[in-house]
Amino acid sequence: MGFICVLLLSTLTNPADAQKKRSSDFIKFYSDTTDTNEIEKKSKSLPLDPGRLISIQSSEATWMSLDVSPDGSKIAFDFMGDIYEIPFSGGEANQLTDGMAFDSHPRYSPDGKSLLYVSDAHGADNLYYINLEDTSEVTQVTKGKNDGYASGEWTPDGNYIIGAKGKGTPKLWMYHKDGGRGTALISSPSGLKTTDPAIGHEGRYIYFSQRNGSWNYNAQFPQYQIGRYDRETGERTSVTSRYGSAFTPVLSSDGKWMVYGSRFEDKTGLVLRDMFTGSEKWLAYPVQRDDMESQATLGVLPAMSFTPDNENLIASYGGKIHSIPVNGGQSKEISFNVTTELEMGPEVLFKYPISDEKEMIATQIRDAVPSPDGKWLAFTVLNDLYIQELPNGEPKRLTNSGSTEAQPTWSPNGKKLAYVSWNSVEGGAIMSVDPFARRFRPTKLTNKSGIYTNPVFSTNGSKILAFRNDKQVYDDAYGPGFSGALTDIIWIPAEGGDISVIDRAKGRSNPHFIASNDRIYLNRFGTLVSIRWDGTDEKEHVTVTGITTYSPFNLETSLQEKTEWQTPAEILHPEENHAKENNPPSRAALIQMAPTGDQAMAQVNNDIYVVTVPITGGSTPSISVANASSAPFPSKKLTTIGGQFPTWSSDASKVHWSIGNGHFIYDLDDAEAFEDSVKAAKKLEEEEKKKEEANKKTEDDKKDDSKEDGDQVESNSEKDESESPKKEDKKDESYKPLELSIDIMIEKDIPESSILLKNARIITAKGNEVIEGGDILIKNNRIIEVGKNLAPNGAQVMDMTGKTITPGFVDTHAHMWPNWGIHKEEIYNYAANLAYGVTTNRDPQTATTDVLTYSDMVETGRMLGPRVYSTGPGFGFWAYNVKSLEEAQNVMKQYSKYYDTKTIKMYLAGNREQRQWIIQAAREQNIMPTTEGALDWKLNMTQLIDGYPGHEHSLPIYPIYNDVIDVIAKSKMAVTPTLLVSYGGPWAENYYYSRENPYNDPKLNNYTPYSVLASNTRRRPGWFRDDEHVFQKHAETMTKIVEAGGLAGVGSHGQLEGLGYHWELWAVAAGGMSNLDAIRVATILGAEAIGLDGDVGSIEEGKLADLIILSGNPLDDLRNTNTVTHVMKNGRLYDANNLNEVYPRKVKAKPFSWNRPKPQSLGLPGTNK
Repeated sequence: MGFICVLLLSTLTNPADAQKKRSSDFIKFYSDTTDTNEIEKKSKSLPLDPGRLISIQSSEATWMSLDVSPDGSKIAFDFMGDIYEIPFSGGEANQLTDGMAFDSHPRYSPDGKSLLYVSDAHGADNLYYINLEDTSEVTQVTKGKNDGYASGEWTPDGNYIIGAKGKGTPKLWMYHKDGGRGTALISSPSGLKTTDPAIGHEGRYIYFSQRNGSWNYNAQFPQYQIGRYDRETGERTSVTSRYGSAFTPVLSSDGKWMVYGSRFEDKTGLVLRDMFTGSEKWLAYPVQRDDMESQATLGVLPAMSFTPDNENLIASYGGKIHSIPVNGGQSKEISFNVTTELEMGPEVLFKYPISDEKEMIATQIRDAVPSPDGKWLAFTVLNDLYIQELPNGEPKRLTNSGSTEAQPTWSPNGKKLAYVSWNSVEGGAIMSVDPFARRFRPTKLTNKSGIYTNPVFSTNGSKILAFRNDKQVYDDAYGPGFSGALTDIIWIPAEGGDISVIDRAKGRSNPHFIASNDRIYLNRFGTLVSIRWDGTDEKEHVTVTGITTYSPFNLETSLQEKTEWQTPAEILHPEENHAKENNPPSRAALIQMAPTGDQAMAQVNNDIYVVTVPITGGSTPSISVANASSAPFPSKKLTTIGGQFPTWSSDASKVHWSIGNGHFIYDLDDAEAFEDSVKAAKKLEEEEKKKEEANKKTEDDKKDDSKEDGDQVESNSEKDESESPKKEDKKDESYKPLELSIDIMIEKDIPESSILLKNARIITAKGNEVIEGGDILIKNNRIIEVGKNLAPNGAQVMDMTGKTITPGFVDTHAHMWPNWGIHKEEIYNYAANLAYGVTTNRDPQTATTDVLTYSDMVETGRMLGPRVYSTGPGFGFWAYNVKSLEEAQNVMKQYSKYYDTKTIKMYLAGNREQRQWIIQAAREQNIMPTTEGALDWKLNMTQLIDGYPGHEHSLPIYPIYNDVIDVIAKSKMAVTPTLLVSYGGPWAENYYYSRENPYNDPKLNNYTPYSVLASNTRRRPGWFRDDEHVFQKHAETMTKIVEAGGLAGVGSHGQLEGLGYHWELWAVAAGGMSNLDAIRVATILGAEAIGLDGDVGSIEEGKLADLIILSGNPLDDLRNTNTVTHVMKNGRLYDANNLNEVYPRKVKAKPFSWNRPKPQSLGLPGTNK
């Protein structure tokens, strides 16, 4: 067969020849207004009102599915989320659907009277059909709220519809056109994905695309094959076995032909199969690149159709519609022209000025715990231990150790605080301090160094229980977690002394006690257990679960079980989870028994609950708080906007928690009294209402009697409207916990000095400006003047002859995940990025809030690193399943009021309706949301139409034509493609790892721990031919967006800290982008994408002094971005090779703890070979 294919190639249609340069297509923003009353809302069932109207005229389209009518007179196709129809001969398109709903994949009914399509018009994907004789008549076939549909197809009799239903691994379902719930045709195995159904002319066999799992990163072939389902026997078989895969079958009406897509080398073609003989040949090559290495939510290829006479195949590629003769010969283009107005969500763009105030309020308090008498609160800020008298006392710092201090716990008598400490030299310890002494003298209680966590006093105060592992384990931990395999549960005397081991931790956490017994209570993955002090007799007491989140991926579970072994990329992109369609209920991350022993407090998905714990004597009781009011035992949800670090008061009457620098105290007795008063008031109101109704009935009876006597009675319709009762605003009838703002003032690191950098080539990123032999005058942390021959005015002068200066790089998609829980005083990720020229970064998914404290550490000069911005934990599908706009507004307050993140990551947080609620809430609270690309082209398009201002990861398909490019550019949706982890093909990092030599890079070795560098560079899977890589094609899309005036960013994704940013920058430019534009993407465009361009991103008067000094010129060779000699951040200048500060102070950087001598340098005994 391979030999035949080669012979046929010379006679194939070459679709590339049919592509012509667009000359008349245009997209114009017709209206850009927040007064949505000016725009008629057409998608009435979606919550978001359009804020922009786009006038579109186009004769090309990106990813266009189509169908030919049964009589051969018309072609239906989808374009930008709407359905159109043209005469078969081509021409002006007639729009059949409109509005913000995303409509796709049209299929004519066998009688040609109806058109089936997929739409999210009611907030989630469902199957609909429209009456073509009266297009106002639309029938909704399915009515799910949590399903996905890529496509649907009619049975030949026109009575049934076959749909591919599901989010990650859809299965074939059959529905009757007149309604009903339908039935699954294929339901197992769970990991099987079936999509693109096509039905044979006799109606018995359904052909479809099939594979195991939703997709694979860095995929090996084959990925898909054509499957067949027998409607009579239920048998499923495979009908192809091609190396290049086989997908998206389409069948001729006479049963003779099947056409399907397949990959040959790096391109996609169409294969013609004779269904009678089984012989195959190539029909067209190359055509539209398939989507089989992503989620294929609009099909693996756009839908195609045979003409009724079966002599031609109608397909889209090259942005056009083509008729391809089945018997060979040249294809013919069928022209179309779309003229329409596209509704789009309101603009959600904000600016976030950076203040030069000397002081700021610390962003976060951590580990806050009340004293036993409830009068004091202990907590940490910037890893320093504080206490504060409640409710509004002055915070007092208790120590001055220079080490990390964390997880304070009070002795039962309230006279001591124990806590854990850590520094990279001495390791960790359990410490104690008298918080009320006249002079604070911390005491070290442990006599053996290690990493200690979760200390807690025993009920009688004689012992302190904690977890312990060796210091070396934490020394070797360079990411969020560390290996817990050898972690012990230990205790020491409260006054200090030797360690006694109770048991291995075995995944258990959060030790605590109750007053009525001496058992140790612990958490184990959502279950509360207890053990004796000798580690024996483990008992399970209760399991607590919560809501079922939107997605099959639950990050909470992933973090509990796998963090110690996984990188951020592996945690955030888990292929195996997408084999699950139904997510189990979320498990409690923390369960803590009340000191009285009758209740427990549980934290589930960032919300806090109190549940009653029954003693059953049988199987472990399981309590679901998905709806706390209907839980099997009395339960109550305490939070409305979320909470962290929850804990009980010592008398179990109150629950405390913190969020940001806010601290909340929920008084259970006050809440119950408040709720009782509300119930009493409602009861009284109902009684009064009944009395009024009775009185009114008596009056009406009297009026009826008077009518009979001939009296005139005024009708209700004649009454003055002012007499009717006015509708009152709905009162908030919920108890509100006491909220305290813990304001710890911290001093920012702002230098006080001036410097003049002279005679440099300055790439300002201000438009296309490049200044040869230019000067930059800097005072403190701001640029005062940029130009030539500037006077120093007393400033220190530094000659930059031969150097090129650019703005500091902005990484709009970094994952510099540091150590969580117990914070380290230096983080290699931060140092590496700064040394390689990244002066500002934004992490669009931090998973936890530890980053808030680390960011403050950098801001105050306690830690070297770029400016650390983040979205905080993603507004994500593992934590939420928002049910209303109000809920979205409440959750959003975490980010706008308490975390002050400025941007959020809307991380696949639900269906279309839910995503629209989230962007509405973000806009109201001045938050710029970015989005997860998720290898999902349909999702990407809906997020664009909804007005989301950011998109993370590459758009999964290519090529992308001007219909989409122009809307992205004009709408200012900033795209950060993270090509090192490209969608739709091999990751670009594999290209660089296999073609560069990072392991032997001295600078990279200085800033990267050996274990990290070796695991990335010495042995790794992932070699691909140059032409198999897709990052260059995605880079062409980025070039088009930038040239069209759009926003783009460089995001290294945490793949290789420091150098990885430059790899990503070079990859972004690999599609023909000019070097100057690439520098602008890395600086000013990235800054604008995250709302910081007023202060960073360009070298201009008044902006912050964030600069890079290069020995090479990146305008000549973009690889010269990696010739950084010095980095200036916030007015401080560092030597990029060692991060010694050279201006205004001369200060050597502390030795990096991750730099350890190599064994060959130690003169050790061993062989000389």
